[in-house]
Amino acid sequence: MALRAFTRRIPTTTTSASSSLSSRISTSARHFHATPRAAVKVGDAIPDIEALQEDSPAKKVSLAREFASGIPDGVVVGVPGAFSPGCSQKHIPSYINHPKLGDAGQVFVVSINDAFVMKAWGDQLDPTKASGIRFLADPSGVFTKALELDFDASAFFGNERSKRYALVVKDGKVKSVHVEPDSTGTDVSMAEKVLS
Repeated sequence: MALRAFTRRIPTTTTSASSSLSSRISTSARHFHATPRAAVKVGDAIPDIEALQEDSPAKKVSLAREFASGIPDGVVVGVPGAFSPGCSQKHIPSYINHPKLGDAGQVFVVSINDAFVMKAWGDQLDPTKASGIRFLADPSGVFTKALELDFDASAFFGNERSKRYALVVKDGKVKSVHVEPDSTGTDVSMAEKVLS
């Protein structure tokens, strides 16, 4: 997908003094994207990017390779932030405690956080690791941006973050997409709706 920026000048023919502000605004350069963002969709391959980290920055993970070399099916769950209330108290526990989790295949939780935070969060939510869910850091957001599921969360998280989502994966390709319409809610991406 190519993004293009265009500069366009709009001629003005107004003569009134009250239109001077309008004149300055309309003749200034306007930049916009010619095409809308195309977020991940059904049928897309999981990006083969070795930007995710598990437990430490030294342990790099590519989800495309994980699905190619192991169980080809599973779920990728994206969250805005480790230890945040919606993620810790509702969203991820809905997966850990779901009766059909064992039938889901490989399950990964991804967040734009560092590897140490994700490890600590995973240890807190699933101390025995009985669920089999793996917690992965996307420290610079490269994986999340490749899916085009990032958003500006600077007002409450201080930087760009991942939208809350769940991708069901079959044979290494996206089978269904569940993205929260407001980016942070806990509805369409909950395990009850994704694993049913």
